[in-house]
Amino acid sequence: MTTAEWNQLNWRKLEKAVFKLQKRIFRASQRGDVASIRKLQKTLIRSWSAKCIAVRKVTQDNTGKKTAGVGGVKSLSPVARLSLVNKLRITGKSKPTRRVWIPKPGSNEKRPLGIPTMYDRALQALAKLALEPEWEARFEPNSYGFRPGRSCHDAIGAIFGSISKKDKYVLDADISKCFDKINHDALIDKVNTFPTLRYQIKAWLKAGVMDGNSLFLTTEGTPQGGVISPLLANIALHGMENQIKRVAEILPGEKRRNLTSLSLIRYADDFVIMHEEKAVVEFCQHVIAEWLNGMGLKLNPSKTKIVHTSEGFNFLGFNVRQYKVGAYRSSRNTKGKILGFNTLITPSPEKVKKHLEKIGKIIDIHHNASQATLISRLNPVIKGWCNYYSAQVSKEIYAKCDHLIYEKLRAWGNRKCTGSKAKEVTKKYWRTIGNNNWEFAAHSGSKLYRHTETPIVRHIKVQNNRSPYDGDFIYWSERMGKHPEAPKRVAILLKEQKGKCPHCGLMFKHDDLLEVDHIIPKIMGGKDEYENFQLLHRHCHDVKSVTDRKPTNTEELTDEYLETNPF
Repeated sequence: MTTAEWNQLNWRKLEKAVFKLQKRIFRASQRGDVASIRKLQKTLIRSWSAKCIAVRKVTQDNTGKKTAGVGGVKSLSPVARLSLVNKLRITGKSKPTRRVWIPKPGSNEKRPLGIPTMYDRALQALAKLALEPEWEARFEPNSYGFRPGRSCHDAIGAIFGSISKKDKYVLDADISKCFDKINHDALIDKVNTFPTLRYQIKAWLKAGVMDGNSLFLTTEGTPQGGVISPLLANIALHGMENQIKRVAEILPGEKRRNLTSLSLIRYADDFVIMHEEKAVVEFCQHVIAEWLNGMGLKLNPSKTKIVHTSEGFNFLGFNVRQYKVGAYRSSRNTKGKILGFNTLITPSPEKVKKHLEKIGKIIDIHHNASQATLISRLNPVIKGWCNYYSAQVSKEIYAKCDHLIYEKLRAWGNRKCTGSKAKEVTKKYWRTIGNNNWEFAAHSGSKLYRHTETPIVRHIKVQNNRSPYDGDFIYWSERMGKHPEAPKRVAILLKEQKGKCPHCGLMFKHDDLLEVDHIIPKIMGGKDEYENFQLLHRHCHDVKSVTDRKPTNTEELTDEYLETNPF
């Protein structure tokens, strides 16, 4: 078996075969045909095409491809990838995960990750290919976290749609240690798949964790770090929205009014419940607490509270608040002098503070660096943060951030030019570009990206019952290009290429990792301009990169050369 065989696989044909089965599973799940679902899932799991796709995903696409599990295997060569494909079997066995501790955002604590072996990762990816289409047809419309084609911006859009016409009370809830406390038996019963796969999922959940040289048993929870873990967590929390809808059948007659405005919006383990009557929201809190208890979970009392939308609440890094306004500015159809509410969603103060602190640390660390180097470190941080908040009311906060960063950069310039006058410092580091006289720019031409350069473009929420497995590639490729976090260059190339990869000819999908490629490599004289850019799948880019650096015609394309140039 030669290393070239992996590269010569007809990936277009393999992906079409896998997606065809996934689409059939999705449609069978929509119509409730359990027998067809199980038959198609077994066919997909036995499929050689699906095994190749699963192995490529964990060995080439995933960012954790260079992270080893307890077996120490990582960064597989083409020969090893084909060998792994031929070994993949659902046996009902699993090796322990390797414990890795990472910083927890927003606190000084650390969060545990469980890294499976490369074999288990590929097997989990294979199982996910079969299970996800079934559950995508069953998941509730207001569930947004860890689902293909959905994002936190869709959840925020759903919140805005729920409260834009009315002021409401909000249950801002937090599940205590959600991923660590899920009851295994309740989860396996809820997955309710065929026995072979059920035993395999149970083996992954019960595999244990290696922390250093110590083995710890896992009697509850789903290991964060596994390929299938987000899907299992979503399955565990599936049903919350339907449970809330049953409140109409439980509440006394007087409180049953206006229950059409009752809504639950969930992103992973974060959720909010909204209604215009506080008593209804309080009752829902008890209903959800009891429902979660069946999965071995409970609400965190210290982080769960009921607030009015006029007070505001934080969700997914945004602050959602309604402000009282006169009737002529109200979003409600009021008359006369009755006050209404105007809903504004802005970056939360905590996230703004952390963003400015991060930028301040970068400036402090680079106190002796050149201006061009400092700009190259700051621009990605500023652009990424601005893109995340670009779909909401952020202009004023952007301007405030630019002003505070300017003050910090003035201090940086004064420190580098000790003894110089303020006018000299300004002249050295700030330049006139176009109509702006205060651009922090280097002689090389690079300039600092200002927050206010980011346009505010409203995000259109995903349609409730849409899924990437419905086969509407045009709808989903358009959404990819319009996503708030899509870099400008990627969005432009997606539109120019009509959502298609020029290397393999396939449409880009929701979970594809995309990279910008130089058509003519820079080492061969290619330029950084759109005429020389193309958007490729990460795996397609890897193949092209090796082709770009192939030996000349006088050299031989040997196995040794391919081994030293892995992709």
